[in-house]
Amino acid sequence: MTPPAVPPHHRPGGGFRNPWVDHAVPGYGSLLKWMLVHRTTRPRPKDPDPSVFARVPPDFIPPRAPQSQLTVTWVGHSSLLIQLNGLNILTDPMWSERASPVQFAGPRRWVAPGIAFEDLPPLDVVLESHNHYDHLDAGTVRRLAQTHPQASWIVPLGLATFVTKRGARPGAVVELDWWQDWTVGSLRIAATPAQHFSSRGIGDRGDTLWCGFALMGANDRRVYFAGDTGYHPEFGLIGERYGPFDVALLPIGAYEPRWFMRYLHMNPEEAIAAFRALNAHVMVPIHWGTFKLTDEAMDEPPIRARAAWDAAGLPPGGYCQLAHGATLTL
Repeated sequence: MTPPAVPPHHRPGGGFRNPWVDHAVPGYGSLLKWMLVHRTTRPRPKDPDPSVFARVPPDFIPPRAPQSQLTVTWVGHSSLLIQLNGLNILTDPMWSERASPVQFAGPRRWVAPGIAFEDLPPLDVVLESHNHYDHLDAGTVRRLAQTHPQASWIVPLGLATFVTKRGARPGAVVELDWWQDWTVGSLRIAATPAQHFSSRGIGDRGDTLWCGFALMGANDRRVYFAGDTGYHPEFGLIGERYGPFDVALLPIGAYEPRWFMRYLHMNPEEAIAAFRALNAHVMVPIHWGTFKLTDEAMDEPPIRARAAWDAAGLPPGGYCQLAHGATLTL
């Protein structure tokens, strides 16, 4: 019997890769070039004062929204509280002060989390898109596992061990490959392709998978959370399989310099192109304004995204930029 074909995003012998671009992830030499050469020879745009980023009181519905209602609250970066199908869903939870393996160094928050940790409603589902420190935070995982033991954790292949070691119940953790799905109650959750990579140290690059998620409620409400991704050719197929989406949560920041970041993070124009391919009605920009990760000014991503949205002739009300803590209710 012929063995089943290895999916193109699986590395022969184990681990994962991007199937669309050879050597999509820059090597350590490129990282040193960026840090030691590019940043010392090219001036970076000036960042605004952090006070320009408003933090507003959230307006989600405690303890749970009605099954017919959909709310999205931006906690910051890629952390969002989604109320869908009567469930409370948290994406890429990050409540620590720094996106770093240590809390005395590394990118520091510009804005406090839009929802205080103690104010979170009872959680039903936690989604983790990949293992980078600004998305998978060990301290936050421990706190969530302790205070919300009833939650189901949906993670890409290889990440179950990380969250169970930090207190999540093994029976509540589900690993998914791209295009696989899982049901929690009447909510269907599918892992979707993303162009990115995984690593938390030296020598573990690509050992675990990365993904986005499509959320499909019984009342036909649908949400797409892209996770962390560069632009790739599967957005249209995601929309065909799992759309139409009421709202698409798409990353727009951490994209400069392009020679280093182009395959890892979409720039704002690419995010608008992804939205147009996805079969979605509303776009909420994420992955900006919280941590200083790359070289563009902190307030540049939404300015460029709005300009690209308008240039594409998309409906003015379809682009919904949230302040930290703000809630979109549909």
